[in-house]
Amino acid sequence: MFFQALAENSFLQMAVWASLLASIASGMIGSFVVVKRIAFIGGSISHSILGGMGLCLWLQRVHGIEWLDPMLGAFVASLLSAWVIGWIHLNYKQREDSVIAVIWSTGMAIGVIFIALTPGTNVELMNFLFGNILWVSSKDLTLLAGLDLTILVFVAIYYRRFLCLCFDEEQALLQGVSVKKLYLLLLSLVALSIVLLTQVIGTILVITLLTIPATTACLFTNRLSILMLAASGLTAFFCLFGLGASYELNWPPGATIALLAAGAYLASLAMKRKNLLSRKRSALLNKTKQPH
Repeated sequence: MFFQALAENSFLQMAVWASLLASIASGMIGSFVVVKRIAFIGGSISHSILGGMGLCLWLQRVHGIEWLDPMLGAFVASLLSAWVIGWIHLNYKQREDSVIAVIWSTGMAIGVIFIALTPGTNVELMNFLFGNILWVSSKDLTLLAGLDLTILVFVAIYYRRFLCLCFDEEQALLQGVSVKKLYLLLLSLVALSIVLLTQVIGTILVITLLTIPATTACLFTNRLSILMLAASGLTAFFCLFGLGASYELNWPPGATIALLAAGAYLASLAMKRKNLLSRKRSALLNKTKQPH
């Protein structure tokens, strides 16, 4: 039924393309987020972009500034949040958690206020918060492809330096790498990825696609390059399968994708634990059978 609708419905076709484009950013940048353990920072950025969206939507609808697209506001707000958090992390580490919480709550508050002041935006608020992949347009796909290309170029150029940054900052310093600039660049790429993923799953659930696929892939590999490929594949699977399930069950697409990803992670964790216990039992049996 879903595949029949997919062949006939252009909205579903656009949603599939958006899912595939989102999987690229999710897999690549999500791997860095998980390995570097900056998921909390990613969550703060994802919630703060609502402020930029709300402001642009208010200026567009109330004051007639048509070129101020909400996604432009999300792009600017995400970068500003990333740079502020990065600067605080590098210079005032003892205050980092507090500043992250302030940016998180302030961005959400500003966004909700401006959206509330804009007439006829209840639908937009729900889509911004929880996502609606069926809302994607051809213009959005072009933007997503451009962001994907940007991320691919930067990761290709700085891959080895990012690798050092995530696993051994001291070694990176010894190699002459500007760790501060590299860290801010990584956060900027995280911000761009969050803007991309917001189109699929919304600001509240965006951390799902940025962390769960990469965390799940981490259970089965320690190599960053393989982790990126596996996380991208998992994201594409979660999005496409979740999209089909939401269509059949008449559930919200973003929440369905998030629920599927969480369920897959828990199942993988249980499977990993079962395999580990099995290996331990086998090792113990082999040890007891050996002649003394």
